[in-house]
Amino acid sequence: MEYTKTYQELKTLFSSDKTDIVIPGSSVKIHNIGFISDSMDKSFTSLPDSLISENRSFTYPVFSPSKTDSQKVILLLHGLNERSWVKYLVWAYWLAEYTESYVILFPISFHINRSPDSWKDPREMISIMRLRNAAARDISMSSFANVALSNRLTEDPLRFFNSGYQTANDIIDLIKNIKDGRHPVIPEKGNINIFAYSIGAFLAEIILMGNPDNLFSESRLFIFCGGSVFSNMNGSSKLIMDSLAFERVYNYYLNDFEKTITGKSPLFEILNHSQIGMAFRSMIDLERFKKFRESLLNKLRNQIRSIAFKNDAVIPSDGVVATLNTWSKQPAEVWDFHYACSHENPFPVFSSSLSYEVDKNFTKVFAEAGNFFS
Repeated sequence: MEYTKTYQELKTLFSSDKTDIVIPGSSVKIHNIGFISDSMDKSFTSLPDSLISENRSFTYPVFSPSKTDSQKVILLLHGLNERSWVKYLVWAYWLAEYTESYVILFPISFHINRSPDSWKDPREMISIMRLRNAAARDISMSSFANVALSNRLTEDPLRFFNSGYQTANDIIDLIKNIKDGRHPVIPEKGNINIFAYSIGAFLAEIILMGNPDNLFSESRLFIFCGGSVFSNMNGSSKLIMDSLAFERVYNYYLNDFEKTITGKSPLFEILNHSQIGMAFRSMIDLERFKKFRESLLNKLRNQIRSIAFKNDAVIPSDGVVATLNTWSKQPAEVWDFHYACSHENPFPVFSSSLSYEVDKNFTKVFAEAGNFFS
C-alpha cells in the first residue's frame, strides 16, 4: 500500500455522516456505528461537561475486512486533543486489510466527534486564544488548535482523569457488546487486540493492567509513540495543550492528586478499591506504586509490544523504555525516521521524493503491528 496516496484518497472519501462507505478498488468497508455513553460519573464530573450532548451520543468508524466472518478485532486508540479521524484512516485501513481484522476507531471522551464543533472552529478559537494570552503571561505553545483543551485543563485538571475513566467504561461496554454478539457489524468474538498511539497508549496500558471483568486477559497491545508514565511526558505542544495548561496538569497529578484521594466519595472508591484506579495512580510517576505497576506489566510482558520514536518531544523514548523495559524480555524498541516529522505527525504527507521514505516507514511500523497481532 502507498501510504501517501491512500491517505489522500481516504481523506476525501470519509465522512462521519455516512452510515456505510465503500472504498473504491478495495473490499474493506467503513461503517459509522452509533454509540450512547451512559458511563459518566456525575458525582465528580462538572455540570457543564455532563451537558455536552456530543460526548454522550456519537458515532465511531468500524473498518470491516473482506473476510466478514473474521474472528479478529483491533481497537485503535488515538492521541490527545485530536479533532478529526483523518490521521488515523490509513492506519485503520491498513490493519484491516493486512490482518483481516475488524478495526474500531473509538473516540476518547470530549475528542474527535465527541466534542462541540466550536472547539475546532479556527475563527472562534483564535478569539478565545487571544483572551487567554492577554490574561496570562509567558504562555508558550499557544494556538487556536489547542486552546479549547488548554482552557478546560487549566480550569480543572481532574478532567484528564474523568475523560479517560469515562472512555475506559465506554470501551468495556463496547467489548461486552461484541463478545455477547450484540454489535451491529462485528460478529461475536472472544478476544480484542489494541493498537494504541500517544495518550491512547497510556489509557490502553491502564485498561490492560486493570483488566475489568477479565475482558483483556488474552488481548495484545501494540504501542506506537507512547507507553511511558505520565511524569515522563511533555504535553506542551501547539497541537495538544499550551505550556500553562501542561504545567497546571503536571503539578496537579505529581503534587496534589494523591492528597485529594480522601473520604468515601465515588472517586475515592474508584482510585483506592479498583485495580483500574490503582493502575492509573501507578502510571503517574515511575516511583509511585512502583512494585504494583511493575508486577502487572511483568505479567503482561508477552502481550505488549512498543515502538518509540527516537526524536519524540512529547513522549520521549527514554521514558517509554524506563516504563516498559524493566525485565529481560524488553517490549519497547526505539526507531529513528530519517525525514522531518514529529510525535503529532509521524507520517507527514510530502509532495516530494520524501513520500517514498514515509511510505516505507509507515509500512515497516504497521507490518510490525500486524505480525504481532497474528
